[in-house]
Amino acid sequence: GARRLPRGRARPPWRPEEPLLLAELKPGRPHQFDWKSSCETWSVAFSPDGSWFAWSQGHCIVKLIPWPLEEQFIPKGFEAKSRSSKNETKGRGSPKEKTLDCGQIVWGLAFSPWPSPPSKKLWARHHPQVPDVSCLILATGLNDGQIKIWEVQTGLLLLNLSGHQDVVRDLSFTPSGSLILVSASRDKTLRIWDLNKHGKQIQVLSGHLQWVYCCSISPDCSMLCSAAGEKSVFLWSMRSYTLIRKLEGHQSSVVSCDFSPDSALLVTASYDTNVIMWDPYTGERLRSLHHTQLNPPMDDSDVHISSLRSVCFSPEGLYLATVADDRLLRIWALELKTPIAFAPMTNGLCCTFFPHGGVIATGTRDGHVQFWTAPRVLSSLKHLCRKALRSFLTTYQVLALPIPKKMKEFLTYRTF
Repeated sequence: GARRLPRGRARPPWRPEEPLLLAELKPGRPHQFDWKSSCETWSVAFSPDGSWFAWSQGHCIVKLIPWPLEEQFIPKGFEAKSRSSKNETKGRGSPKEKTLDCGQIVWGLAFSPWPSPPSKKLWARHHPQVPDVSCLILATGLNDGQIKIWEVQTGLLLLNLSGHQDVVRDLSFTPSGSLILVSASRDKTLRIWDLNKHGKQIQVLSGHLQWVYCCSISPDCSMLCSAAGEKSVFLWSMRSYTLIRKLEGHQSSVVSCDFSPDSALLVTASYDTNVIMWDPYTGERLRSLHHTQLNPPMDDSDVHISSLRSVCFSPEGLYLATVADDRLLRIWALELKTPIAFAPMTNGLCCTFFPHGGVIATGTRDGHVQFWTAPRVLSSLKHLCRKALRSFLTTYQVLALPIPKKMKEFLTYRTF
């Protein structure tokens, strides 16, 4: 017989449950009075296979935590002892939580795709005994412009990449597993590094006039989006490392960007309180998601209270999560112009979805990390087909297909 779907979730829900707080992690050490300035969690990241979580917990420390936190989430917190060992082959007690002391404030984090078969050379020099399969790596972007590359399984420092002249704010690996790393910095440049060639710097991308806040590589590895403290967003070719176009539409600094899982959409978040959804191939603005305050203040004291900090796509590509200064985490369904769910969170800075869905991680100014429930959805067959086609067809290729106009509109996300 047909299986019943939980609570009619076959299509994106109109009235889903509000996100629930599953767990909150706090920095282990007590805050010194003079440390308050560097305690922010600027970055949170899951490894692409979902087996690790990394968190810059302030004061130069990155925590690497095996995922899931425990067999069953306990909202009160987490027990470090009872890990699920589904992903492990080494037997009991592994892998262990690790603390990486980076020596500088950590701003950006990125895991490599896992495993990375072409990476034998890099690890062979350091650990001849380690098979290349276990070489998941974490890149950390630091306050002094350095990038430190760590081996996740052992917690060992593998490489130090020098070149940036100021804070490395964001990092992104190519999803293909080629170990190409992109870094975004306050020195107004992006740099491309090849970790297969001992971290050789292969390109510097110039053109931004302000600090670069964010870089995101499209899942098909063809495009790179960068956002600086400017109103326009830059779209670069990952093949030629040249500028494809500037996306104009925001009224204030753009601070965060992300591609949809099929590379067909790009979302950008700005201090102007809007998220804009773009077609990266044509440069068209498809829609704007405006962040209105739930309880507007009586006076004009806080003009930018809904300034955005972070935006990210859910892994199946049907939802967005946004974090804003108005103390709310919002979840949006792609086809709707208003949020479908809210959760109260103070001092939010960043957000990311668990790669297999169902959980959102957020980082705060206090150095905390919170894990929230996210909508679980069964994608429609239509959406699955669209996603499959769009992962290898550009918008122009779709428009050239001999198919009905309505189908073209659906495939190019003009309709839902």
